Amino acid sequence: MWKWWLLLGMCFWVLVMFKLANKFFICSLNSFNEYSTKQNPIQLIVTEVNHLQVPMEKSLQRESEAAEKAPSKEELNWEHVQMERLELLRNVCRDEALRNVTHSRISRFVLDRIFVCDKHKILFCQTPKVGNTQWKKVLIVLNGDFSTVEEVPESVVHKPEKNRLSRLSSFSKPEIEKRLSSYFKFFIVRDPFDRLISAFKDKFLHNPRFEPWYNRDIAPEIIRKYRKNHTEAMGLQFEDFVRYLGDPNHRRLDIKFGEHIIHWVTYVELCAPCQINYNVIGHHETLQEDVPYILKKAGIDQIVSYPTIPPGITAYNKTKVKQNFSRISKRDIRRLYARFQGDFKLFGYG
Repeated sequence: MWKWWLLLGMCFWVLVMFKLANKFFICSLNSFNEYSTKQNPIQLIVTEVNHLQVPMEKSLQRESEAAEKAPSKEELNWEHVQMERLELLRNVCRDEALRNVTHSRISRFVLDRIFVCDKHKILFCQTPKVGNTQWKKVLIVLNGDFSTVEEVPESVVHKPEKNRLSRLSSFSKPEIEKRLSSYFKFFIVRDPFDRLISAFKDKFLHNPRFEPWYNRDIAPEIIRKYRKNHTEAMGLQFEDFVRYLGDPNHRRLDIKFGEHIIHWVTYVELCAPCQINYNVIGHHETLQEDVPYILKKAGIDQIVSYPTIPPGITAYNKTKVKQNFSRISKRDIRRLYARFQGDFKLFGYG
């Protein structure tokens, strides 16, 4: 009998020892795991990297986006060019000696020249013979009537009832003031004499849009008053045109010619640059650089593109200007310059 009790006691002792050993093993394992977690530097680094990976990716993305938005060297250079143009404009506007040729009130005539794009808060002052057709195409696309400027027909651009471009004159006085104070405003200029040559050839020689009133109504009036030799049967000559424009009393004919004079009156008369605080002044001669700058400044560079500019078409041709003015008397040139002096001074053409 005592043997059974001895066997039972031994079994009990073995069971107790087994439990103690198992408890010691579990504690040791937990301690090892805790030690490994605390002491393994590689694992710590991996853990930290995993935690930092998401914010780092976001940070890199933000830096990438900022780099894309940051102006390039070329853009910074052109920003400087624009600042110089606006500074010159302000300085000349302050010159009291030039006030008569640089200031023009914001009349109905001026408001009729300014096209409005409310959707993108843009005001564009039309200065004919300086690539305005293309800018009007840009505005038409922005209004949503066409997808690209290439799709806009010429027949639509020049017909107010078809192009649906609003003019600033169509708004009430408070609405006009609101837009003038808050919208992005710009216009384009060109060497004044070069522009007059272009206007003369386009309206009185080539007349590509078949506008008969220029040679039927306007040319005879100019010839009658300004041609020295009335026995000449030829059509309007550039000399006649220059005498008309340089005449201090030209306004009588201007009134008679009506809206058609927009193709040769001064930028001052068209856009009132000393009265309206324009954001950008583009130059026809540097249109290749001005176009992307204007589109970006207006916030529309990702929405619309400007029509392709043929190489060399906007360059100033000094030889052409000299040839056209070679037969003009010095007196007539001086009188013409006197009228357009404001344009020459305000925009850095001399």
